Amino acid sequence: MGSSPTATAFVLSGGASLGAIQVGMLQALYERGVKPDFIVGASAGALNGAFIAARPQTVATSTELADIWIGLRRGQVFPLHPLTGLLGFAGARTHMVSDKGLRALIADHLTTEHLEELPIPLHVIATDVLTGAEVRLSEGPLPRAILASTAIPGVLPSVVWNDRELIDGGVANNTPISHAVELGAQRIYVLCTGQTCELDVAPRGALAMFLHATNLLVQRRLIDDIARYRDVVELILLPPPCPIRVQPMDFGHAESLIDEALRESRRALDSPDRELLPTAA
Repeated sequence: MGSSPTATAFVLSGGASLGAIQVGMLQALYERGVKPDFIVGASAGALNGAFIAARPQTVATSTELADIWIGLRRGQVFPLHPLTGLLGFAGARTHMVSDKGLRALIADHLTTEHLEELPIPLHVIATDVLTGAEVRLSEGPLPRAILASTAIPGVLPSVVWNDRELIDGGVANNTPISHAVELGAQRIYVLCTGQTCELDVAPRGALAMFLHATNLLVQRRLIDDIARYRDVVELILLPPPCPIRVQPMDFGHAESLIDEALRESRRALDSPDRELLPTAA
């Protein structure tokens, strides 16, 4: 009796506008004929995951996704409305931006209504507001699942799913390797949108410092999960550009992010030693 085939998963992390990085990574994978048996995504990774799960695993699909990212602007995803923002600051609402723009983006590019209808299984990660627990969504309304996984706390509205209130999956698990392992993957390609590397100078400004500190926390979880699973499954981490000079809310650099990620991913995948995993300092 022949051996069973190795289950391959793509794990796509969150990162807002830095989700464009995953397009370059996907192109490099598709160029080499690497295809997933299933996909696990959080936040922006859930959005990219839904797009590719519904389409052929080819360079043409990555090119189509690249065109979307390159044409995207912040106002389309995070449309500012003075009243909504004011109510958010005043505590009358839990968010500052309407999800109308994100809903329109999802509606324009999704081809199925339910997760279980996708040609390639997609598992979307969200976070329970009350418990902080990770919630894996594998069936049910696809647009609502993506809205839940991308609901940046304080920025976009939370989503009610059955009897739970859900927010951005990146809060609990931004790079959900553990879910891919639980689902039976033996080979996992990790498409991470950013990892902390040594900086030349400290970040300037309160927002830049906050985002850098948040990235340090996310990186700690990633390092811990890699240490936990590296001897259990085959992990292949595609390296994002480092250091990344683009802020997660800046949608004006998608093309350069895609190009740089493509170059780095080609180099990593063609390297004799593909295990380019971050380690604790």
